[in-house]
Amino acid sequence: MRDRVIKVLNVLIILVTLVCLYSISSSIYHIFVWKQDGDSINKLSDDLLDITDVKEIPVEDEDNRNVEVVKPDEEIPESDPYWAYVNMNMIDVDFYDLKDVNKEVAGWIQVNGTNINYPFVQTKDNKYYLTHAFDKSKNSAGWVFLDYRNKSDLTDKNNIIYAHGRYDNTMFGSLRNALTNGWLNNKNNFIIRIATPYQNSLWQVFSIYHIPTTSDYLRINFADDQDFSNFTNMLIKRSAYKFNTKVSPSDKILTLSTCYNDTEKLVLHAKLIKYENKAN
Repeated sequence: MRDRVIKVLNVLIILVTLVCLYSISSSIYHIFVWKQDGDSINKLSDDLLDITDVKEIPVEDEDNRNVEVVKPDEEIPESDPYWAYVNMNMIDVDFYDLKDVNKEVAGWIQVNGTNINYPFVQTKDNKYYLTHAFDKSKNSAGWVFLDYRNKSDLTDKNNIIYAHGRYDNTMFGSLRNALTNGWLNNKNNFIIRIATPYQNSLWQVFSIYHIPTTSDYLRINFADDQDFSNFTNMLIKRSAYKFNTKVSPSDKILTLSTCYNDTEKLVLHAKLIKYENKAN
């Protein structure tokens, strides 16, 4: 009887050891793949920057261009940062070579104080680019993409852009910077630059927060101005930082959405304050 018990214990020890070894091997493999995918994304990002002409539009040149400033519905004091923001440079992007790599390219986004400086794409769903890079290669890091429900010219009331919040700071990983004092203490960070084939634009940040995973901030359509105002007021109240930026019923907003951790989302909202329509 004693020998039988010993044999059973030995078998159990072997099984537990094998399970542990499998678990360790699987973890090492997934870490290796995660790192490899991040390296691949960094290289692809560098390659895309090399082939793309991303240039700033000097404010002094705007008089000769089709530039419009979105004026607030209510009068705001001259000391308000809005007046400094509308005098910031927009970016313009030549999408010709990018379209050769991926015809689904929809625009380019830059977020001050982060590593976000990428072309973004749009396809027929919100799943494909969670597991595919800009060149459509399989990659767990995914890519930056516009919600499939949005118009590609960003003329919806709420324009939503997604990407993975990776801890190597690729994709929207560095958006976590926006919750730190270093980022928040520099008001120049409160501007997002976007260029599309249709328009160049500046967006002023008015809310940043992390929240248990929900879809209530991902609305595209609104019944009326009051419905939209109720929505933006909810976003402002959630903010971890008081930006003191008013959002009017006539405004268009931008939403950046990413993972904060396994159970929460990190979300940033901004409103359109300046744009240049481009001839197509």
